[in-house]
Amino acid sequence: MSTEWENRITFNPQQCGGQPCIRGMRIRVADLLEMLAQGIEPEEILSDFPDLERADLQACLHFAAKRAAIARLAA
Repeated sequence: MSTEWENRITFNPQQCGGQPCIRGMRIRVADLLEMLAQGIEPEEILSDFPDLERADLQACLHFAAKRAAIARLAA
């Protein structure tokens, strides 16, 4: 069962090289995370991308947290 934030993150091999995007749009999760990491205010991001919703930004943060928690095997 997917949570609401997981439904906002989409993967399409024919879009943005298969990288995670927001709701099927060509807005990559990595780009939004980079903007947030640079200190750009969510309101400014939402203003620059009018199709985005605040919940999309929250979904990016949830996605990053889940990815960071994945254990990696050392080679």
